[in-house]
Amino acid sequence: MYYLNILFFIVTVGLFFLLYWAVKSWLKAKKLKEILSQPFPKEYEQILNKIPYYKKLDANKQEKIKKSILIFIGSKEFIGVKIELTDEIKVTIAFYACFLLLNITSDNCYDNLSTIIVYPSHVIYDVARENGGIVSKEPLLLEGQSANDTVVISWNDAKKEAYHIGKENVILHEFAHEIDFLDGEIDGIPPLSESKYTEWSEVLYRDYNKLKAKAIANRYWGKYKILGDYAATNEAEFFAVATERFFGVPKSLKHHFPELYNELKNFYKIDPAEEF
Repeated sequence: MYYLNILFFIVTVGLFFLLYWAVKSWLKAKKLKEILSQPFPKEYEQILNKIPYYKKLDANKQEKIKKSILIFIGSKEFIGVKIELTDEIKVTIAFYACFLLLNITSDNCYDNLSTIIVYPSHVIYDVARENGGIVSKEPLLLEGQSANDTVVISWNDAKKEAYHIGKENVILHEFAHEIDFLDGEIDGIPPLSESKYTEWSEVLYRDYNKLKAKAIANRYWGKYKILGDYAATNEAEFFAVATERFFGVPKSLKHHFPELYNELKNFYKIDPAEEF
């Protein structure tokens, strides 16, 4: 009798979770259908036409990313801190988030992400530093952040970078972190098939370690100057910065780091040095 009760309990719990996920999937599909039934607003189109990457997409990909943008905006909570959230803010952030996954998957929605917090300008945090047993606090300027299920964006910084193709793009940077975390770890290695994992790791860690040595010595930067010292913080930041350079200065990255460029090209399934 005791074991029958345990079995009954396990089966009941199992059925409960199956029912829960079935209802959740149904509600998600229903909401998705409602979102995609809406026409793409003309105001959104006007905003997209100011983004250079959008104008370089062919018609099919433009239509695909517009659907992704509607899903992204409709499924995420945008919170403005001391800033009024406008269509421009939402559409621009959604575009770059979906742009990274455009050629990778049909689901460009970052299921683990729930909230986008937008500040008018960079945020100042106090960071504790220890030196010889003495702990002090130093201010840190933060343009963006990706943590858990939330992305933080400084709009003043993001807006300056959104409307031209350049070396830095804080939105691309933070959503590269979100992609990195899709496999459950932020380690500079995004979700990859087993066959591609080894090659990616060898290329990334080799270039990261060489960059880190340059940053520690702070001299003879050479080609590593294109990546900068922030990319030497850890492997995750290296991947995020490399993503920025891949889309922002692709020809330079390809020239100086052809193997790294090739890994990024294979992952994102796009060749910006040729297409942009």
